[in-house]
Amino acid sequence: MAALALRMDIKIADKTLAAIEAAMVAGADSGLRPHLGASLLGRDCERQLWYSFRWAKRPDHDGRLLRLFARGQREEQVFIDLLRKAGITVVDTDESGQQYSFSAVAGHVGGSMDAACQGLPESAAWHVCEMKTYSAKSFNALIKTGVEQAKPEHWAQMQCYMGWSGMTRALYMAVCKDDDRLHLERIDFNPAAFERLMHKAQRIVTAAEPPPRISDDTDWFQCKWCDYRELCHSTAAPITTCRTCCHATPELDGNARWTCARHQTDLEKEAQHEGCQAHLFIPALLSNWAAVVDASLPGNWVQYEHKDTGRLFKNGLRDECFQSIEIHAVADKQALTDETVQEIRQGFDGRLVA
Repeated sequence: MAALALRMDIKIADKTLAAIEAAMVAGADSGLRPHLGASLLGRDCERQLWYSFRWAKRPDHDGRLLRLFARGQREEQVFIDLLRKAGITVVDTDESGQQYSFSAVAGHVGGSMDAACQGLPESAAWHVCEMKTYSAKSFNALIKTGVEQAKPEHWAQMQCYMGWSGMTRALYMAVCKDDDRLHLERIDFNPAAFERLMHKAQRIVTAAEPPPRISDDTDWFQCKWCDYRELCHSTAAPITTCRTCCHATPELDGNARWTCARHQTDLEKEAQHEGCQAHLFIPALLSNWAAVVDASLPGNWVQYEHKDTGRLFKNGLRDECFQSIEIHAVADKQALTDETVQEIRQGFDGRLVA
């Protein structure tokens, strides 16, 4: 078959497209949620959820994916308008004009409900409303098996909102982006499932180290497409937020309160994003390729043995130590035990960078 050639008279505005993509990425927030979202609690891998809660990696979303997220958010108003046209009462914002939000585990877990509705032809009860967009393939699977099987994380999300709000019914609304088909499904509250989700949330928030992997096989389907695959299975090091530091603790009193044992202070949300120079990685986050051999709390350092080279390196602030930001930046972790690298670094008062 002959190759298809682009017509010479078609003028592709590739630079404009690139500018749109760049603007989307530049305008996006950090993606680091202050709480563990109800939308994630239904996922199988607790280690993945722990990485998310501990801000081990910034989401790497390109412009296309950010536009998909924005489309899903815009579709919520379309659903709300459709319900209201059908004579159904819909409440989508509180007195301040914001979506209704809920929290649990001392504010470390939570989420915002799309809406609530009352007056469905099937029932007069109030329903939690959850609204999603689908590709045709995923939409067909949803119709065939129902939301609990097709999208268990969405089902769990609705269980959380029902448990937190006191409602006992939910309305799941899905639209196929390919042909505008709609699927509406009513969900009953499952108190036992809600309790399991709350216990799961508590485990993740209070875990000082990453929970076990869902699989040790890097090609396992849930691992293969996971954002944390390199961190979980390979030699990547996490980013240097306060939440990846061994000095930080999520407290179970207050509202989403974190404390720093090093500085004996509460950690403000914005300050948690970067961490300070005294940052020390939670050792378990480096355990794929490094083993702890010594540590000093007064000296604020941890010494490791690289599992491949058998040589030692330190994470800390002193001259002979590598700061956490350096350990994250360097791709080949064996460089941390290279004597020549260390001599050059100290001789020129330099630092390792990406």
